[in-house]
Amino acid sequence: MSPTPVTETSGDDSDQKTSPDNTIQLKIEIPETEPLETLSDVWNGVVNPPVYSIKSENADDKSGSFDKDNTISISQSITNSGGAENGDSDLVPENGNGGGVKTTSLLKHSPSLGMGILEDFLEVPIGGSGKNDGLENGSATSMMDEAWAQLAKAFIAYRGQPVGTIAAIDTKESDKKESDTKESDTKQSDTKESVKEILNYNQVFVRDFFPSALACLMKTNPDSDVVKNFLLKTLHLQGWEKRIDNFTLGEGVMPASFKVFHDPVRQKEVLQADFGGSAIGRVAPVDSGFWWIILLRSYTKRTHDYSLSELPEVQRGIRLILNLCLSDGFDTFPTLLCADGCSMIDRRMGIYGYPIEIQALFFFALRCAKQLLKPEHVDNKEFLKRIDKRITALSYHIQNYYWLDFTQLNNIYRYKTEEYSHTAVNKFNVIPESIPEWLFEFMPLRGGYFIGNVSPARMDFRWFLLGNCIAILSCLATPAQATAVMDLIEERWEALIGEMPLKIVYPALEGHEWNTVTGCDPKNTRWSYHNGGSWPVLLWLLTAASIKTGRPQIAKRAIELVEQRLEKDGWPEYYDGISGRYVGKQARKFQTWSITGYLVAKLMIENPSNLLLVSLEEDKKISKPKLTRSTSWTC
Repeated sequence: MSPTPVTETSGDDSDQKTSPDNTIQLKIEIPETEPLETLSDVWNGVVNPPVYSIKSENADDKSGSFDKDNTISISQSITNSGGAENGDSDLVPENGNGGGVKTTSLLKHSPSLGMGILEDFLEVPIGGSGKNDGLENGSATSMMDEAWAQLAKAFIAYRGQPVGTIAAIDTKESDKKESDTKESDTKQSDTKESVKEILNYNQVFVRDFFPSALACLMKTNPDSDVVKNFLLKTLHLQGWEKRIDNFTLGEGVMPASFKVFHDPVRQKEVLQADFGGSAIGRVAPVDSGFWWIILLRSYTKRTHDYSLSELPEVQRGIRLILNLCLSDGFDTFPTLLCADGCSMIDRRMGIYGYPIEIQALFFFALRCAKQLLKPEHVDNKEFLKRIDKRITALSYHIQNYYWLDFTQLNNIYRYKTEEYSHTAVNKFNVIPESIPEWLFEFMPLRGGYFIGNVSPARMDFRWFLLGNCIAILSCLATPAQATAVMDLIEERWEALIGEMPLKIVYPALEGHEWNTVTGCDPKNTRWSYHNGGSWPVLLWLLTAASIKTGRPQIAKRAIELVEQRLEKDGWPEYYDGISGRYVGKQARKFQTWSITGYLVAKLMIENPSNLLLVSLEEDKKISKPKLTRSTSWTC
């Protein structure tokens, strides 16, 4: 059986129709409600929801059009209205209220953004592509239709309202059970639950839902309510007491995931959240809170619903998340110290320390929070000052100490060790002999990237795609560095992209290094899963970075590779092999974020203005931080 439908339908099935190509498209109609003032009012709408109905939407119906008032114009001579100099004021409406405002929040021309791609932006509204929701004739249209149909099956409801998408659906098992029409509704429900339990992918993961949310927001007629429900529900879960054994986690920790199940005793639906207590290695998710803040900004950008982010409870939730990261301690670096398994790579893979993925997401979340927090709020004034200081320090640290290109590699190769005082060039006392042999052949003359980790006497020179793409989208990377990252991808296409995009990390650990770093993890063998596996979900990140740097041809080439196999292979979670040729040995089929990663990539490549939902502009104030001499320094 397929999982619980997105919503509860009313009446018979006569409203459900099929299009000429026999595909069923679902449209959620949401009744209008009064504006909500507080989180209590909002959550009353979730606990006591209005009735949803599911109606068919013919694929040929082009009646859904985007309001001209929401059109975003983009040109070469672009300036933000109201404080564009800091690059962080694009969430402020012209008249100070929510929807219905014609926006002039524009994307500025960047040195790394070609004029050819800007011409594609002109007068194109966010959402869809201006071409029947981004669908074209041919096999790509068929694959898009299938992707939307599979996504519709992944939605899960809580007390009548959709609150997210489960991680994966075993469609083959589901279809097999559905074909047996003699089963009672009760048995079908029990089978559905058992199938999902067997999969162990029946939960709504915060990081997994992010591309699903983007797909919902980028549609011509966005399904923004499911995103709003998700944001509110996870905020509600943040307030729960979080205990693992006898230890209580920080108040701002967001859940890694939650699931909906029916309590037979209380005879109602209840939620069960995981804050790391059930995770591999019992590690709390550092990235969940960052993804939540970034998604809140994307939701606000798309809907112009400022009332949600301005709720006192939401403002407090943002502060709680970032307070975990901005609290004073023994740190000598602006980066965050993390344990292994705290992010998308949720198993032991040697990313402990200061991984680039977490640092890039941290920077992205800080800049989004700077847009979302209301400066007139008494609790936000000092907090915004702390954010500004950390943004400046973090950008300087990453851009200078994590960046590696041919010139910098040669410099590290010639490093002297045991240097002391402020004049040290080898600031982290990295031993040149620790440079791996593969790197000398891998590093091209043209191109560069942010390495995986920097800490005392240690540099992790591996390539991590997610951290590098997020660095581009958040403008943590300078325009020159962003261009160099894309140069590297082109120069090392076979290694980083291969036959199925995209390598989550390169190269794979093997031999003695695999034994010691992973602890002989049987799931992370060489060129599999997190250890050099190829993950289709990363396609949306590559696409966004390609468009932002004016290199859409890179994304189009990768999308063409995905379209050759992904649907035929059953939308697997990941691929194995040095070139990503084989479906992963333990990969789940019909993985939701593999589906939505493709959808978001297509929606962005067909309508580049969708990039605005996941991209920030360069902030001139932090691009060149002012350096002052320490009071303890003497001539």
